[in-house]
Amino acid sequence: MEMRGGARRAGGRWASLASMSPEVGHGATTPEGARSQEAMPPSGGSGPGQPPSLRGGAPAQERALGAQGQQTVRKLLEAGLAEFDERGFQAVRVDDVVRRAKTSHGTFYLYFLNKDDLLRALLRDALHDMERVTDEFPVVTSDEAGRAALRTWVQGFCDTYSAHATVIRILSQAEIVGEEVYGDGLQLLFRLAEAITQGMTAAGAGDRADAGGGLAEHAELTAVALMMMLERVNYLLSVEVRLPRAEMVDRLTSIMYAAFHSA
Repeated sequence: MEMRGGARRAGGRWASLASMSPEVGHGATTPEGARSQEAMPPSGGSGPGQPPSLRGGAPAQERALGAQGQQTVRKLLEAGLAEFDERGFQAVRVDDVVRRAKTSHGTFYLYFLNKDDLLRALLRDALHDMERVTDEFPVVTSDEAGRAALRTWVQGFCDTYSAHATVIRILSQAEIVGEEVYGDGLQLLFRLAEAITQGMTAAGAGDRADAGGGLAEHAELTAVALMMMLERVNYLLSVEVRLPRAEMVDRLTSIMYAAFHSA
């Protein structure tokens, strides 16, 4: 493993989710050793299939954006994402975003209240895509088809995390984000744990009914542990440690499969 110089460390709250109650709520693979290059999806409006962020921030919510307005929002989002990635959220000012976007402060405030509002727009995209991945968690049967389905899902999770890594890293820094923003991410993580739990118990009921229910006995805690493993490994892949991505996907799959089908 090779540690990347100058990497930002994981924050306290995101790294300690396993100690919190679930009652709180709700691409292409990056080459090995290369940091993911995040980009906004192709332009074309904020209708079906378009990222939620293209609706803009709070000032833009009460009006319909035309093509020019959507393009301006896109420029600001791309500029903000690049600045957050390079400087870190705390160090970025609205000045930096408008300078990179080659626009004015007045234009910025037509679409966003401040940099926090811009971050929330980017977060909507991350949550939207992670919700889709969560909903796709399969029932993992105790055969090669089940293992293959699980590996496909793990690969999809890693790709989605990589696409939104800058925003997720900001969420991992507890002192930066507000409780509302942090809570949205927390709710989604526990939704993921619930999806894993359902996959585990469904597989156990279908394939291990003669095991006396042992597989499901600690399903929720096991799911939280797997969720934390997925999040932390992907965090490291995105910011700190250079690891062979394909091999890591294989190892994550094997660990999760063993948790589903342990004796």
